[in-house]
Amino acid sequence: MFNSFFPRPRLFFSSAVVWALLAILLWYFGGQEFGARFGMGPMAEGQEAPIGLGHFITPDFLWFYIYFVSFSGVFGLFWQFYDRSHVWRTWSIWGSIFILFTTYFSVQVSVAINNWRRPFFDDVQEALSGSGKVTSLDLYSLLWIFCQIAFVATFVFVITRFFVSHYVFRWRTSMNDYYLAQWPKVRSIEGASQRIQEDTMRFASIAEDLGVSLIDSVMTLIAFLPVLYNLSTYVSEMPIIGKIPAPLFTAAIFWSIFGTVLMSVAGIKLPGLNFRNQRVEASFRKELVYGEDDASRAQPPTLSMLFANVRRNYFRMYFHYLYFNVVRSFYIQADNVFSFFILVPTIVAGKITFGLLQQILTAFGQVSNSFQFLVNSWTTIIELLSIHKRLKTFEAAMMNQPLPDFDQDFIASGGQEV
Repeated sequence: MFNSFFPRPRLFFSSAVVWALLAILLWYFGGQEFGARFGMGPMAEGQEAPIGLGHFITPDFLWFYIYFVSFSGVFGLFWQFYDRSHVWRTWSIWGSIFILFTTYFSVQVSVAINNWRRPFFDDVQEALSGSGKVTSLDLYSLLWIFCQIAFVATFVFVITRFFVSHYVFRWRTSMNDYYLAQWPKVRSIEGASQRIQEDTMRFASIAEDLGVSLIDSVMTLIAFLPVLYNLSTYVSEMPIIGKIPAPLFTAAIFWSIFGTVLMSVAGIKLPGLNFRNQRVEASFRKELVYGEDDASRAQPPTLSMLFANVRRNYFRMYFHYLYFNVVRSFYIQADNVFSFFILVPTIVAGKITFGLLQQILTAFGQVSNSFQFLVNSWTTIIELLSIHKRLKTFEAAMMNQPLPDFDQDFIASGGQEV
């Protein structure tokens, strides 16, 4: 799954994590300020962030571009020459770096839009008051600025999705080539054709989507946590518990961790059930295929037994998804009003403007959604885990290794849920 596309995947990914953490630590402990020596230091305290496209070409932003290219370039060049025998290293190394950068840039687009919200909605509030201080030109100018940011966002999104489509297909191709090279050995394994044709495609696509989502969540936290922390100065107290340090920051972390734990507990059985569902479906389908060419196969008693296994597993899945969906739906609905709930005392006291309210709600939502990665992606993670288990079993059979305990239990039970 990974060896076919990435050079020495365990070492590659572990070194990538260590290198990324080192880069982040150096950035926040001196690297960011080091750019001031070249006239590209961070903005002074209290300085307002630029509104519009100027956000992307500030001196500190230009310094970050140089910093990112330097660190990622060293990492990419090392792996480019460390394992020269790997035919897919160019796509897996430099493609991953490109996706990482475009993901970061997309997060910064969200930051730029959040910076735009405050002046726009403050002007809207002022205009609605009837004071006459805000003209149509003021609002049209701010809307034009939004259009410029939206154009950049659209351009980056389209380019990224086009590149990612090719990236995923290359990954699928690498797995396809890897498995087909041993086709004479694996053709007798149950479901071999489906594993190579379908599961390789779905695994590469889902793994990439989840990987990008995870990176996006981490980068959103890095970008918006300082924003939310600074905005906490406008919120004096919380409902019920009163005054606490950095109330917005604290509330977002608490609420997100609570949701993540809640979803993990509620959905703990679902990956195994999805995996077993593929197994019983494969057994039923295989018998039907054999029956097309062999009149002695696919007899009614055998088909009835196999379909009974399918029905049993589906009904059990329906039951577990029932309470999982109840928990997930209640949490999502509560999440829609939680940020308003904690802001009620501040709104009633009239301590924030409408524009500031919009900026707080957006920043809170970004941080909360990032922390809720497992909540938002749980069903996709379940599907990926079930595909991973099928491919892991396929590879074990291909290498003449013992099947995982999960499969041995399944076989011992006669293909039924245990």
